[in-house]
Amino acid sequence: MSSTLACAPEAACQPSLTDKPRAVLIDLAGVLHVGDQAIPGAVAALERLRASGIPIRFLTNTTRSPRAALVSLLQGLGFVIAAEEIQTAVRAAAQRVHQLGLKPHYLVHPDVQDELGPSHAQPDAVVLGDAGPYFTFDALNQVFRLLMAGLPLIAMARNRYFQEPEGLTIDLGAFVAALEYASGVEADVVGKPAPAFFLGALAELAVAPHEAVLIGDDLRDDIGGAQAVQIPGILVRTGKFRPADEQQTGIRPALIVDDFAAAVDHLLRRR
Repeated sequence: MSSTLACAPEAACQPSLTDKPRAVLIDLAGVLHVGDQAIPGAVAALERLRASGIPIRFLTNTTRSPRAALVSLLQGLGFVIAAEEIQTAVRAAAQRVHQLGLKPHYLVHPDVQDELGPSHAQPDAVVLGDAGPYFTFDALNQVFRLLMAGLPLIAMARNRYFQEPEGLTIDLGAFVAALEYASGVEADVVGKPAPAFFLGALAELAVAPHEAVLIGDDLRDDIGGAQAVQIPGILVRTGKFRPADEQQTGIRPALIVDDFAAAVDHLLRRR
């Protein structure tokens, strides 16, 4: 498997990988698995990473599945993962609602409704997740009218698309953009690439951003979001990665590798 530095030595490539990362943040979908299939080599690679003793956290913008379902899926694929190691955008939204004492109207997938609670009859905010087939015109128009009435919009994420076994699938970001455009209300995004989403995971581990590394398949929301807060990002050529990502000049990963196994091999060699 090959790896390439993402920028020439004379180019600005910030932040750079540390020789001995003190924590590794790992995206889930597209990095460890696609749908209900583990990416080849990922299970064994995670075992090697754990054996090294480096603390790990998993960050996911998936908003159709509750955390318990994610754990069940990943464990069924052979990964050793505990619920408390996974930070989800759904959980981040629930925390924001609790912190602000809000009574939202939710437009989310029914599978995550129990993690959030029911919508309120007289809401003071809107919380948006990836509702998938439940993004009907009537549901979106109801949210639009609430935003036009002055309610704030909390979006779990604004990813453009994700990889499913049958191909790319449109993600939450398109619906966030549509509602922002129609209402003029800017969404408060709580998942990746929001700085707090990355920094909160590192705070639990007492690790500074420049001492950590993130592994992801999304150039903008994984790598760009992490590097904006000085966490070096490793981009993998799996999941939603596309060859054009390697030609982007605005976001320059610290490293690009074939897959999660190659990323782990690189980190352990440096260590």
